[in-house]
Amino acid sequence: MSKQSGALYQSELKCLPLLNRGKVRDIYAVGDDLMLIVTTDRISAFDVILPNPIPGKGAVLTALSNFWFGRTRHLIPNHLTDISLDQAVPYAAERKPLVGRSVIVRRLKPLPVEAVVRGYLIGSGWKDYQRSGAVCGIRLPAGLRQAERLPDPIFTPSTKAEHGAHDENISFERTVELLGPKLAAQVRDKAIEIYRSAAEYALTRGIIIADTKFEFGTDPEGKLYLIDEALTPDSSRFWPADSYQVGISPPSFDKQYVRDYLETLDWKKTPPAPPLPDNVIRNTAAKYVEALQRLTG
Repeated sequence: MSKQSGALYQSELKCLPLLNRGKVRDIYAVGDDLMLIVTTDRISAFDVILPNPIPGKGAVLTALSNFWFGRTRHLIPNHLTDISLDQAVPYAAERKPLVGRSVIVRRLKPLPVEAVVRGYLIGSGWKDYQRSGAVCGIRLPAGLRQAERLPDPIFTPSTKAEHGAHDENISFERTVELLGPKLAAQVRDKAIEIYRSAAEYALTRGIIIADTKFEFGTDPEGKLYLIDEALTPDSSRFWPADSYQVGISPPSFDKQYVRDYLETLDWKKTPPAPPLPDNVIRNTAAKYVEALQRLTG
């Protein structure tokens, strides 16, 4: 695997049991009730992990998620704890690569549904609309253009795919089957509420949040929590407000830049992924940092 200087592609902890390696995050057990989440510099596109890390990406995602968890905790509790990395990882040598990219969180039961909220007509939603006049089965007004703001944000959930597979869009009725009517409605309403609040704030910082994806979990009493990451360039589409135009796909502060590069290659979007050139790595890293600076000041 290609390594960039100072980047963390994969964490290796001996002092804690590994629970899972996702596309970006390595998760370790801290006792029975807590987890250590390490956000690496891995990047995925089209559900395939790329061979090159993006230096600093994990720290940006961690800082931005923590910022949004703080801004939204009046709307919904989240999985963060106030336990320090020193307490969870007692050995300084193992702890050093994790500083700035790790959080200790409550161990909650993740819901089997990803809560996607779309505020603008772009990506797969735009393709869906062109084909059917609807997005994920939700009928929209005729005559909307690419990247146009929707009359109201829409909830378009998906199921979480197994590692290496693609997420699958599902209807709200299917969400009800998976979660039950009360929890499904709560997830939908909370996701839209968080999106509205975040999108309103982001506009004051010159960023449009076109769409985003949330993950939720429950505690043993069934209380709902926001988990995983929140409103990052990995889970959202960020556009600069000053260059936004209806009718074209705007430039992004997210990994759309990497996707656009990969679309120019003769690659079938299955592993193994092609390596990224140095200029794409550098520019992607800069876009992530700019998103963090714009949003958090």
